[in-house]
Amino acid sequence: QVQLVESGGDLVPAGGSLRLSCVASGRIFSINNMGWYRQAPGKQRDLVASVTNGGSTNYAESVKGRFTISMDNAKNTVYLQMNSLKPEDTAVYYCNADVRSTPWSLKAYWGQGTQVTVSS
Repeated sequence: QVQLVESGGDLVPAGGSLRLSCVASGRIFSINNMGWYRQAPGKQRDLVASVTNGGSTNYAESVKGRFTISMDNAKNTVYLQMNSLKPEDTAVYYCNADVRSTPWSLKAYWGQGTQVTVSS
C-alpha cells in the first residue's frame, strides 16, 4: 500500500503565498507523476497542476503564472508553491500520485486533503 500525506494548508490573506507538500510512502517501485487537485464546497474536484517524474508540468489556466509545481523524485515528494493567492483559490487541496508498486502495476492514490483558505 501507498500513503500520501499533505501539509502546508493554512489561512492567508489575498495576495499571500503558501507552499504545499505531499510525501508518498509505502511500497513504491517508482512514481510516474504527481499532482494537486482542489475542491471547493459544492464544486467538483479539479486539476490544479501536475508534474511527471521527468519534470514535465501541466497547469490549470486559472493558476498559470501564480502557482509552481515541482517534484523531488528522491524524496517521493511533490510541492506546490502558490503565490498571489485569491479568495477563489479557497478549497481543499488533494495530492494525487500514479505509483508503481511493482514494475508491472500502476495505481492512483489520493491524500486526505489540506485546507487552503484565502481571505479577502
